[in-house]
Formats: sequence, C-alpha cells, structure tokens
Amino acid sequence: MISEPVTLATDYALAVLDFVFAWMLRRQAEGQRARKAWALAFLALGLAAAFGGTYHGFSPRLPDALRFLLWKATVLAVGVGAAALIVGSATAMAETRVRRALTAFAMVTFALYAGWMLLHNAYVFVVLDTAVAMVVVAALHAGTPFARAAPASRWILAGVALSAVAAGIQAGGVRLHEHFNHNDLYHVLQMGAMGLFYAGARQLRDRG
Repeated sequence: MISEPVTLATDYALAVLDFVFAWMLRRQAEGQRARKAWALAFLALGLAAAFGGTYHGFSPRLPDALRFLLWKATVLAVGVGAAALIVGSATAMAETRVRRALTAFAMVTFALYAGWMLLHNAYVFVVLDTAVAMVVVAALHAGTPFARAAPASRWILAGVALSAVAAGIQAGGVRLHEHFNHNDLYHVLQMGAMGLFYAGARQLRDRG
C-alpha cells in the first residue's frame, strides 16, 4: 500500500520534469558555466523530488535506517540545488569579484546547511535554505540595469515569484480536496516554476 499516493505521483512528476530540463539544459550549455550550474540545480532538485516522493509514499513500510537515509538524501539534494542556483545566476549576472564572493557564499552555506541537517530533521531548515537561495537569485536578476535587461531575468524572476506562492500555499496547508493536499498543490505549482526557470536558464550567458 502507498501511504500518500497523490503526493508520491506529483513528486515523481516533478522529478521527471526536472530531469528532462537538466538533460536539455546540459545539451544546450555550449560552454556556458551558468547553464551548467543551472543544469546541476535541476538534476539535484529532481533527485530531491524523487527521494521525497519515495519517502512520502512508502515511509511507513520502510525500515527505520532506510527511511532515515531517504530523508537525509532528500534534504541534502535540495541544498545542492539551492547552491547551484546561486552559482549559476552569479556566473551570468555578477561581475568577477561579486561572482567569486557569491560562489564562496553558496559553498559555505551548503556546508553549514548539510552539517546541520545531518543532525536535524525539521523541514523548516530546508525552507530557510531555499528561501535564502531564492532571495539571492532574485537580487542577482533584478539588482542592476544589466541584470534587468537580460532576456533570462524576466523568466527567472517569474519562477522565483511562483515558487514563493507555492511555498506560501504549502506553509499555509491549503488543499483543494481531501485527496489533494498542500504538498500536492505545491508540487504542481513548482512544475510551473521549473518551466519558468528553464525558459530563463537556457538564455543565460556567462558574464565576461
């Protein structure tokens, strides 16, 4: 028996979409490091969705050790994705010194987050780490005339906005039906956000 079938299905659908975007963007990278970093982000977030769907769907029937590993894999994959988003957008939007500083920030933040999550399980820390990444990405794409004029920025900013709406719905426990809860709606909205992110990421070019 599957404990949360709709959550599992929407998580798996989100994972497949992320994997497709990762593959397509990697093929379109054309030597652009910004696109490669975003492709890594899609891959990591796809893995997080796959692990998370498995956790939601089969957790009650899994051994404690496997359930523990699944959850840790889920939250760590989210952290990799968040760091890769920052690196990708910084590579395209920021000047050299700022790009290096933000790349170091992303790496240090991930290291701290990973160390913390190995000892803690609360999802609120995942939300905080992702929120920091979204704020940095939004600032990179809206903070300067150069960034605002970039064709990728409008798509990526729209993706950030939709992700914020999705996170609010999930945090607020909004559900459309007793068999379609806040997590399910969050996953569906995130599919839309990933589409917007991909539309922007495929247009990114490294800033010289």
